[in-house]
Amino acid sequence: MRHLIDPADFTLEETLRLMDLADRIHDDPAAYRNVAERKRLASLFYEPSTRTRLSFEAAMYNLGGQVLGFPDGGVSSAAKGETVADTIRIISFYADIAAIRHPKEGAALRAARFSGIPVINAGDGGHSHPTQTLLDMMTIRRRTGRLTDLTVGFCGDLKFGRTVHSLIRELARCEGIKFVLISPEELRVPDYIIEEELQARNLPFVEVRTMEEVLPELDILYMTRVQRERFFNEEDYVRLKNTYVLTKEKLALAKPTMSVLHPLPRVNEIALEVDDDPRAAYFEQAENGVYMRMALIMTLLGLKDPKTGEVAFEC
Repeated sequence: MRHLIDPADFTLEETLRLMDLADRIHDDPAAYRNVAERKRLASLFYEPSTRTRLSFEAAMYNLGGQVLGFPDGGVSSAAKGETVADTIRIISFYADIAAIRHPKEGAALRAARFSGIPVINAGDGGHSHPTQTLLDMMTIRRRTGRLTDLTVGFCGDLKFGRTVHSLIRELARCEGIKFVLISPEELRVPDYIIEEELQARNLPFVEVRTMEEVLPELDILYMTRVQRERFFNEEDYVRLKNTYVLTKEKLALAKPTMSVLHPLPRVNEIALEVDDDPRAAYFEQAENGVYMRMALIMTLLGLKDPKTGEVAFEC
C-alpha cells in the first residue's frame, strides 16, 4: 500500500505515467465511468476548501465510486479533541481511500502512519500540496507539450505558498528548467528550498522584485495570492497583498505562447480582463485537477485502466 504525502513519493517516471493516464481520462472520461464502482473515498477536510475538496469528490463520483467525510474540522470529532491518528484508524473501517487536508504540517504523514487505507495529502499547512503539483505539471505539459527546457516564473507569495514549494521540487527533477522567483523580500522563497532543491542540484535561478523585467523570457508564469491565513498579523498582510497584479498591459510584454497558471482562489492578483486572453490557463488547470485526481485514485487503489488493461504503476 502506498500513499501520496509529498510529490517526491512518486518517481518522475511514475508521475509521467500518472499524467499519461490523466490525459486518457481527459480525452475520454466516459470510458472510466464505472472503474471505481463500490469503492469509497473519505474526504477529510479540516480547513476550508472549494476546488480541492469538490474536485476530489467529483473525481470519485466520475469513477462510479462513493464519497463520505466532512468539509470542516469543526463538524468532526476533532472538535471534541479526537486526534488525526484515531480518526484515520476509524475511517479505515469505512472507506477504501482517504484525502486529508489539515492546517498543520505533517498531519497527512501522521495519518498515513496509522491508516489501513491509502492516504492522499490534500494540503498540510504551508508544507506541501502534491495533487495540486500533479495537476500543475499536467497543465504545463498539455500547454507546452513538454516538461523540459522551460523558463518558469513564480510570482507573489513564495514564502508561505505550499503549491509553489511543491511545484519547484517537482520541476527540479526535470531537465533544462530555469526558475525565476518574483516576490518582495518579505515573501521570497525559503532558504531551505533554494539550498536543497536549486543550489544542491546546480539549477539556474534568479530572484527579482518586479514582474515586468522578466515577463518577456517566461514560458510559464505561476501566479499566487498573498494568503491572509498564513500571516501572523494583519498589518503585514495589508501592506503586501497588492504587491503584484497581472494586468492586460503587463501581459503584453510576454510571449504569445506563455501560459498563466494560478492555483486559485485569486483575490485581485490577476485582473479579470486577463481571463479572456488565450494565455490564461488557470480555469483549465482547475478542470485538469479532476482528471489527475481520478488517475491518482485509480492508481492507489490498483484499478486497471480500461483502455490499456493495466494500472498506471504498481502500488
